[in-house]
Order: sequence, then structure tokens, then C-alpha cells
Amino acid sequence: MQKILAIVGPTAIGKTSMAISLAQELSGEIISGDSMQVYQEVAVGTAKPTYSERQAVKHYLVDTQSIFAPYSVVDFVHDAKNAVQEITKKNKLPILVGGTGFYVNAFLNQMQLGEKNSQESAIAEKWNMYLKQNGAAQLWQQLAAQDFATARKISPNNSRRVLRALTVIERTGKKFSQQQEEILPRYNYLIIGLNADRQEIYRRINLRVDQMMEQGLLKEAEYIFQNKEQEYQVLQAIGYKEFFPYFTGEKKLVECIADLKTASRHYAKRQLTYFRHQLPVNWVDPLKNNNCTKEIKQKVEAWLNE
Repeated sequence: MQKILAIVGPTAIGKTSMAISLAQELSGEIISGDSMQVYQEVAVGTAKPTYSERQAVKHYLVDTQSIFAPYSVVDFVHDAKNAVQEITKKNKLPILVGGTGFYVNAFLNQMQLGEKNSQESAIAEKWNMYLKQNGAAQLWQQLAAQDFATARKISPNNSRRVLRALTVIERTGKKFSQQQEEILPRYNYLIIGLNADRQEIYRRINLRVDQMMEQGLLKEAEYIFQNKEQEYQVLQAIGYKEFFPYFTGEKKLVECIADLKTASRHYAKRQLTYFRHQLPVNWVDPLKNNNCTKEIKQKVEAWLNE
């Protein structure tokens, strides 16, 4: 089986810089495993790799889609598989980097997501219309009625995942939870997880939010707000919807920034929970271990030579 190295972990832990270092050391190229970095119109709120970082190492699945077009985990897996083929043709190592746990899992393992075809598109559009007409809470209730085991694992506010589950259920005729019971690996993969003391992660998240504000996050959020009737998944991204109350005059800007920091900290906690329970991750603390990159490189090399 084709070997894939994956670098995962919570937001702001330093996955991109670690992946670039490893790619340069191991002759690799990077596939973004972040569900929002594919979108061309946004960069600051998605913590997209910078131009210089993309020049240092080739990145795939960054800036490939418009926020005005639907893009699902099925699309992501299809595009990521094509990226692997391109990378391996060059005799380079594919390195998946990201914090979107379900996308990482769906790519590395053969999860039943439902085939992308005209029928699925029609079903997805039907549920998207239901969401617009009835709201996120009612959409979640629809999932709970059909598959409570799946619904209880998804926040009612995470409409993207609720939509995906409902679409797969209708497409396959089976509960989403039942389809995840038997999962076979798609690749021979090694997953390195970056993690640190929780308070240190929270400090880095708060600092990142402040830096994003300096880099123009509010302008991006305003663009999303102004075009929210035309958009799909990006509306669920942390970093944009937290500012909507500011644009409507319901909250002060300082309150929305505080809300974003809180939401980002909660998201980091959910990321870690998912990776710990759903994937076989080898955890390291890059903030305490000065030899972290060297030790990871040795571990990867041993795995590659197996």
C-alpha cells in the first residue's frame, strides 16, 4: 500500500511549519487536510499557508475552490487521492497536514461516504434547502430522528456534518453510524500528532486571533457576511460567523473577538478528542521537546524502511 505521512493536532500548534520542515528533510509534498483552506476567497481566517511557505514546499488542495460552490468530504477525498498520484509520480512522500479530523479519517481510511453522482447532488441540494428554510436546529432534529447515534456526536450548529450524514443516509438507505463500523485503511499511514499543555495551546490560540485581526480578518468576515446567502460550507468556519453580531449592531467588536477566541479554544478541544478516539496517533509535544523534529524524522524514516 502507498505510504502516507499525516501531521495532525489542534489549531495553532504549528502543524504547517513542522510539515514543511519534514517535507524538506524527507523529499515530500504537502496535501492540506483542512476543510476550509481549499477556498480561494479567504486566507486569514483559515490560517492558510503563506505564499513563501507554498514556495518552499508544494501544497495541494489550497486555493482550489470558490466559496460559492458546494464542496464536500467526498470531493476532498477524490482530490486528495489525485494529489497522492501526482506526488508519487515524482517519487516524493505525500504528507497530509490538517486539523479537520473527519476529512483526515475519510482520506486515510475507506469510509462509506456515498458516491458522488447526480443523485447525491440532488439529495444534498434538498437538505441544503431544508436548512435554509428551517434552520440548523430543525436540520439536526431530522438527523436525530433517523440516526440518533450519529446525531449525538455532532453539534446542532455543525450543519456541514449534519448535511453530510443526512445525504449519505438517504443515498445508501443505511444509518450513517452503521456505515462507520467497519473501516479499512486506504493507505499505509503513519500519523504524528502535535500537542502541548492545554493552557499553552490556549495562549497560542489567543495570540493567533490577535494576529489575524492585524492581518485583515475583519475584512474577510465582512465579505462572508455580505455574501452569506450564496455560500455553503464556509459559513460554518470558526473565524467568520463570530463577527456577524458586530455587523448587525448586536455586539461590540471586542466582544466578538472574545467570542472567537472562546470558540477557537473549544474547537481545539474537539479536535483533540476526535484524533484521540478515531485515529492511531503518535503524540509529541513540539513546544517542550527541542529535538522533536529530529525524533519525528527518525521515526518516519524507520517506518518508510519497514
